[in-house]
Amino acid sequence: MLKYLAHRVLVMIPTLLVISLLVFVIIQLPPGDFLSNKIQELRAQGDNAALERIDFLRTTYGLDRPLIEQYAAWIGIWPGPNGFSGLLQGDWGWSFEHNRPVGELIGDRLLLTLIINFATILFIYIVSFPIGVYSAVRQYSAGDYGFTLLGYLGLATPNFLLALVLLYYVNLWFGVSIGGLMDQQYIDQPWSWAKVGSVLSHMIIPVIVIGTAGTAAMIRRLRANLLDELQKQYVTTARAKGVPPMKLLVKYPIRMALNPFIADIGNLLPTVVSGSVIVSVVLSLPTAGPMLLEALQSQDQYMAGSFLMFLALLTVIGMLVSDILLAIVDPRIRLTGGATK
Repeated sequence: MLKYLAHRVLVMIPTLLVISLLVFVIIQLPPGDFLSNKIQELRAQGDNAALERIDFLRTTYGLDRPLIEQYAAWIGIWPGPNGFSGLLQGDWGWSFEHNRPVGELIGDRLLLTLIINFATILFIYIVSFPIGVYSAVRQYSAGDYGFTLLGYLGLATPNFLLALVLLYYVNLWFGVSIGGLMDQQYIDQPWSWAKVGSVLSHMIIPVIVIGTAGTAAMIRRLRANLLDELQKQYVTTARAKGVPPMKLLVKYPIRMALNPFIADIGNLLPTVVSGSVIVSVVLSLPTAGPMLLEALQSQDQYMAGSFLMFLALLTVIGMLVSDILLAIVDPRIRLTGGATK
């Protein structure tokens, strides 16, 4: 197992390097950049002092160098100009739009994004697992039809629309605004137990809104997989031998049906982040989504690149976790796959 873990961690390194190259190329594809557009704006206004500042930033971060050198300096495998050390050494670059280091801007946002993502994934699994098992075991019952209807509604309802509906009715019925992720007095304040409690209390609505579609999809997937397992010959044989229904269900069919359920961990992490961008805008959540959208629109390359690499890291870690859990849960999966006996 340790050998397998070491191998997977080593594979993550070139994977992230390739992803970083793709991210850099995609960011560079649109014509121009933030500084070029700003220079044209300042020249039209005749602001020479600001032009000198922008020229300094362009030289500092090597934006006047060839693209290959810019990429190498950005990830930190090539010495950057004027002390720019790159991602590998914790230097996320400079946000040209906000005129601040990227690390200072996204620190709390990344933390809050991780908290919401983790809570949303827990919500999806905790809710979808018992409902999916019940729907499969009680196929065509009233409960199965009811949960199926709710699942289709969850898949068909856009998250941002559900967020708008909840914003309106919670304010109408209770006079409470559910926007934001903490009370106003804790914004830009150091972390404390009171601030943590405020974040947890404000997380309920965003977690439900963001996790609705994922929960509905997971219920349908688990139900279909479990129904397929329940119709196999080994289940019929076990029933004929008198194995208790609950023991039979837990020991074999559920265990086999969990494979896609667990394999989706790697896909859920980036999907939850990317799928919550509009919801975060609607609910005024200080997460990575709105700032990533803003950075892409303004071509703030270091800000956008840092967020995209964060999503890539979440994806790679999620796939590693799902592969390890699959190897533990399913005895048919061998860590020495491909080896001949």
